[in-house]
Amino acid sequence: MKNIDYETVEGFGEEWARFTQNELDEKELQEHFEKYFKVFNWDKLPINAVGFDLGCGSGRWAKQVAPRVGKLNCIDASNKALEVARTNLAESDNCIFYHASVDAIPLEDNSMDFGYSLGVLHHMPNTSAGIQSCVSKLKPGAPFLIYIYYAFDNKPLWFKAIWKGSDFIRRAVSQMPFPMRAAVCRVIASAVYFPIARTSLVLEKVGFNVMNFPLSFYRDTSFYTMKTDALDRFGTKLEKRFTKKQIIEMMTRAGLEKIEVSSGTPYWCVIGYKKNDLNQNGTI
Repeated sequence: MKNIDYETVEGFGEEWARFTQNELDEKELQEHFEKYFKVFNWDKLPINAVGFDLGCGSGRWAKQVAPRVGKLNCIDASNKALEVARTNLAESDNCIFYHASVDAIPLEDNSMDFGYSLGVLHHMPNTSAGIQSCVSKLKPGAPFLIYIYYAFDNKPLWFKAIWKGSDFIRRAVSQMPFPMRAAVCRVIASAVYFPIARTSLVLEKVGFNVMNFPLSFYRDTSFYTMKTDALDRFGTKLEKRFTKKQIIEMMTRAGLEKIEVSSGTPYWCVIGYKKNDLNQNGTI
């Protein structure tokens, strides 16, 4: 059985075709990039490093990564998403595009200097196996950065209760045809995300700690980002969530070491480095 949910892949293809990220302000995109890649040490990469973006989507992260490396392999299971990525990365001549699922990555084992997969692995039937597939492509010592939805393990019980209620809405909305799904998610972005996020911004400015305030991550983001993420959150049929401990365990089983979890939002961004054969065999 392939490690892919075709309805989820189709939904993301539609999402990136609608939200190509071309309307996103460059400054905001850069700020988001720095948050996701906070624990990624670019100085440790070799000159002209070759790596991969698993689940590249619109290519928004690849657009920031490509100028820093020698070659970037952009992989996605959706042809629609790849079309958007090709357009967005038209000026990046060091990007190569592959239509493939995580269990059929068209790269040689032990060949990549780095890899990353942001917001993708939690939408797969077997997240742990997806991590293992990615790690198999890395050279020993190469870094692998992931962003996986958190299970609110650093939040109070009332916060988790709110999420449980919202998840019932997601399960209903994600079953709708895409045009209706997109319309409902736009309403959610307008009526829920925007007012709550901006309220947290006001509260922060007057001295409140808003880290446990729902949707505070979006307090200074654009409405475009809110619309994109509302569709991502409520329009996706397959969604999994993991605690920090569970993510570390999956990464360790996949053969990663020196695992570091980013201290800030978004939760959880985690990096690990592929063990070399000597370490895995337990010898020096």
